[in-house]
Amino acid sequence: MESLKGKTLFITGASRGIGLAIALRAARDGAHVVIAAKSGVPNPKLPGTIHTAAAEIEAAGGHALALQVDIRDEAEVAAAAAQAAERFGGIDILVNNASAIWLAGTTETPMKRFDLMHQVNTRGTFATTQACLPYLKRAANPHVLMLSPPPSLDPKWYAPHTAYTIAKMGMSLCVLGMSAEFAAAGIAVNALWPRTIIATAAIAMIDGVQVEHCRTPEIVADAAHAILVRPARSYTGHFAIDEEILREAGVNDFERYAVKPGAALLPDLFLD
Repeated sequence: MESLKGKTLFITGASRGIGLAIALRAARDGAHVVIAAKSGVPNPKLPGTIHTAAAEIEAAGGHALALQVDIRDEAEVAAAAAQAAERFGGIDILVNNASAIWLAGTTETPMKRFDLMHQVNTRGTFATTQACLPYLKRAANPHVLMLSPPPSLDPKWYAPHTAYTIAKMGMSLCVLGMSAEFAAAGIAVNALWPRTIIATAAIAMIDGVQVEHCRTPEIVADAAHAILVRPARSYTGHFAIDEEILREAGVNDFERYAVKPGAALLPDLFLD
């Protein structure tokens, strides 16, 4: 299978950034895309809403369903999954993309930020997977994809921002456990992480990050597509890196993903 035509993708946090890029790549195949995100109205600091994302998906050739969902609320998540399945006849793919970030040390991390990251990253990933599971079990080639890094116990990734690292690694530990748990059901559970920092609106708000040294979200979208078209039973439990997945798919030109071709690239967190 090389196309997602006719497949239904449930993508959290898909109103902008990497989530939207994954949605648009699937839309070009003619996929059905559920945008499950909080952004129902414009935010002056962050562009894009579920409605603007839906319009872009439709324009790209897909079929969109915009659902305003707070993934911290399991009742909202369950209702959204049921609505998506009713609209499109099921759910084939879940992309757990929604994430909260706060890059600060222990003293500088308010507990409300700690709680937000754990509620969105780890708990939200778990709750959304749980809600979509009944529909994934009935799908022909079901995939769950987390946007999270290879798990690590190296202290260097924890010391600068322990709270964020724990919350992000929690998503990866879901991959570790769920890939084994759902193997017999034929549901693939994998993680994808970028080799370099990706230029998104959220990243641009972090002090010290110069977006001209980043890649665009399209590299992650293309890598996600390459994973999601694979047979679910033969590819699960992997912690994939975008560059490596694309090289396996025959891609060798990565300059087209650079915000500024030729500029030195910033490596992403959690990768040596």
